[in-house]
Amino acid sequence: MTVTTPAESRAARVLSRPIALNGLTVPNRIVMAPMTRMFSPGGVPGEDVRSYYARRAAAGVGLIVTEGTYVGHDSAGQSDRVPRFHGEEQLAGWAKVAEGVHAAGGTIVPQLWHVGMVRKQGEPPFADAPAVGPSGLVTAGAEPTGKVMTQSDLDDVIGAFAKAAADAERIGFDGVEIHGAHGYLLDQFLWEGTNRRTDAYGGDPVARTRFSAEVVAAVREAVSPEFPVLFRYSQWKQQDYTARLAETPEELEALLTPLAAAGVDVFHASTRRYWLPEFDGSDLNLAGWTKKLTGKPVITVGSVGLDGDFMGAFQGEGSPVKGIDNLLDRLEAEEFDMVAVGRALLQDPQWAAKVLGDRYDELAPYDAAAVKTLS
Repeated sequence: MTVTTPAESRAARVLSRPIALNGLTVPNRIVMAPMTRMFSPGGVPGEDVRSYYARRAAAGVGLIVTEGTYVGHDSAGQSDRVPRFHGEEQLAGWAKVAEGVHAAGGTIVPQLWHVGMVRKQGEPPFADAPAVGPSGLVTAGAEPTGKVMTQSDLDDVIGAFAKAAADAERIGFDGVEIHGAHGYLLDQFLWEGTNRRTDAYGGDPVARTRFSAEVVAAVREAVSPEFPVLFRYSQWKQQDYTARLAETPEELEALLTPLAAAGVDVFHASTRRYWLPEFDGSDLNLAGWTKKLTGKPVITVGSVGLDGDFMGAFQGEGSPVKGIDNLLDRLEAEEFDMVAVGRALLQDPQWAAKVLGDRYDELAPYDAAAVKTLS
């Protein structure tokens, strides 16, 4: 008797291909984007956090990038419910998260985070710690409201990132992602609007990249050579959606080249809408330009699975699922290598399984109420 099986869907064919990220083989091209959840009292991820990530891995997400986790510097955070990546109890919780994801068949990296000038004086987890940044500015054109970082401050933060990376490898994670996007500390150095320094860490694009490159180099030195180091960056900032690090491909290359040389294995190019071209004269998005300029594997992200951009969804505007034919076209053309899914995957833990199984009719529209749960 001849047994027939259903034809493989296009999504399964394109998205199910394994990919090597330095020494890590990820089983497919689907990434869970980092999303702050604030379900870790005292900075400790518990059983609910472990289950939350493991459910997505079990449903077919190849690589989990955790929510942002504060590195071990007193000024790094702004909430006592956001997980920390330092401290015995916190790291023990994270070890269980990694174990749960691995048992479900996925891979996982923590996103290492310092908020910089976004922090306000008096906020937990360390209320007495000042807000710090390259120039004490939270946004372009503002008055200084925080501490201008000294060389000692810079060295302390670099060391905190390096220690967190070493701890991540020690407790069983598959790599690390450095958060250099969205107007937080590393991005405050990259962005001319918040970096007004006149020393070696300010000025032209290469100088503004120096601090981030030193963080990357320290992380690279602290972990095994095959341990993947990811770097997330963006043009837009939470303080200014129109902000741009680079107006031309040449300016972008000047920023990315030192980071790649310092040891970045994978870039994660954050945009609000992945389908929009980044520069005039080309259809390439930010991820596409990043791959073209660096030759490194790149993750694209930006409203995948949503109509419109994520800010509308966050404000409660329901949106039907956006088709992914354009996304699959770009993956097949090798414009970028992986795709990170955020709010759509937050809404539906089974999103990856449904897309890979060609079950689009089962996908639910995003509801902003999903942010309030850890389903």
